[in-house]
Amino acid sequence: MADSATLTSVLESQNALLQEASLALPHSFSQCTYSLGHIRQAVYLCLTCTPPSSGKPPRGVCAACSIACHTDHEQLELFPKRNFQCDCPTRALDHACTLHTHLEEPNDTNEYGRNFRAEFCRCDRTYNAESERETMIQCVACEDWFHESCLNLRERPPSRDPTPEVAPQSEAPPLDDGASDASSSGLPPPLINASDYDALVCSACVRKIDALRKVAGTPGALMVVRSADSPAERCIIIGKDEGKEMAPVEVDTQDGIKTNEALPQAAAGDKRERSSSISEEHQAKRVRVSPGAESITPCLAPAQDPGVRKLLDSLDTASQEDADANVEEGNHAERYHGAGDVFLTEGWRARWCRCKSCLPSLQSRPYLLEEEETYEPPEDPDSGLSLEELGMRALQGLPRESAINGIMAFNAMRDDLMKHLRPFAERGDEVTEADIRGFFDQRIRELQARRR
Repeated sequence: MADSATLTSVLESQNALLQEASLALPHSFSQCTYSLGHIRQAVYLCLTCTPPSSGKPPRGVCAACSIACHTDHEQLELFPKRNFQCDCPTRALDHACTLHTHLEEPNDTNEYGRNFRAEFCRCDRTYNAESERETMIQCVACEDWFHESCLNLRERPPSRDPTPEVAPQSEAPPLDDGASDASSSGLPPPLINASDYDALVCSACVRKIDALRKVAGTPGALMVVRSADSPAERCIIIGKDEGKEMAPVEVDTQDGIKTNEALPQAAAGDKRERSSSISEEHQAKRVRVSPGAESITPCLAPAQDPGVRKLLDSLDTASQEDADANVEEGNHAERYHGAGDVFLTEGWRARWCRCKSCLPSLQSRPYLLEEEETYEPPEDPDSGLSLEELGMRALQGLPRESAINGIMAFNAMRDDLMKHLRPFAERGDEVTEADIRGFFDQRIRELQARRR
C-alpha cells in the first residue's frame, strides 16, 4: 500500500473492492444442496478430509459447504458434475456439516470418477493451479478435463512434467468449462480457437455414442489428428470444410436393400432429397411390404471419411488389446495421442439424426439432446451493497438499545476522526497511512483503558 493517498482514491479503491467481491461471490451460501438430491452442480474435492494418499473413498461437497464448512481446508474445484449429491452431511466425512445438521447415510449412487482422485486428462499429469499454463477443456459427456496439447490443439511440451511456473505478472488460467478464448498463458494460439466450436467430446466417449461415432470428422463434428504423411507429424483438421460435396452413402430401403448413391454431403440431421432412382425403386418394392408395416426412416448422418471409421475401429482394437494385456492406464493414450476427439460446432444439438439406429444412444444421454440445467445457489441479497448499507442492515437486526449504543459509538468515532483530520486539511497536507493507523491505535488504547 502507498505511504499516502487522497480520500477520493481511497473511496474509489474501496468501491472497486466491493464490486469485485460482489462479482466473485454473488450468491448466498447458506444452504447445503443435499436436500435437492442428485443434480448437476459445482463440486469441490476436499483434500483435507479425503486426501488422495489416505486410501479413503473420494467424496465431494457442494459450493455452499465448500465455503461454510470447509473454508479453512485445502480444496480443488472440479467444476460442474451431473447427478451429484453433496457428501458433506453424510457419515462418509468426519467433518460435520454446519448447514445440514442431520447426519445422513453415505451416498451410494454418486459416481466418483478420476477427477475425485485429483487426476485429470489422459496424460495423468498432476494438476497444479499455481503452475499450470495450459487451458484445460471439459468433455461434455464424461466431464473429465483435457489439456489443449493432449487434444492435438497445440504441440505438447517436450516433457510431461508439470509446466514451469509462469512469471509473477502472469496469471495461470483456470480449468475452463467448455473452451477458453484466453488460450494458454504465454503459448501460441491453439489450432482450433474457442470460437470455432461449442463443445468437446473425448475419444473414449465418442466411441461409446453411436450417433456421434457416425458423424465424427464430418462438418460440424471436427476432428484433429496427426497426419501420417507429414514427417513433422503436423496435425490436420477433419470436417472443417463446410461446403457440401458429393460423397457415396448407403441408404436403407424399406426392404433392407442397401444402395450406394452419390448424394450431397450435409450436416448431421439435415434432410437430404432422395435421387429419382431410389424413389422409383422404393415405390416398386412397396407392394412386397406386409400390411401395416411402418416405413423405415433412413439414417440422415452425413457421409463419413472411411479413414475416420478405420481410425475409430483401430482405437477400439487397441483399447481391447491393452485391456487384455492389463496395460497400465495412460500408455494407450500416449500411443494414440489425442486421436478420436470431436469438437462440435454451434447448433450441434439440432443436427442429430434421429433414426432408429442413432436415437437410442442420444436418448440414453439426455444432455446431448437438450442443454442441461446447472444448479446455482440463490443470489445473496447483500451482494453489491455498500459498507454503509451493510452497516445499517446489521443495525436493524440488533435490539433497540444495542442499535442506539452502536450508532452513538459510531458518531463519536466519526467526530473524533474529523478533529484528527481537520489540521491536515487546514495545512493542505496529505494524510498518510501512518496518520490513520495512529488515530485508530490511539482509540484502541483508550477503549482498553476504559475496560480496565
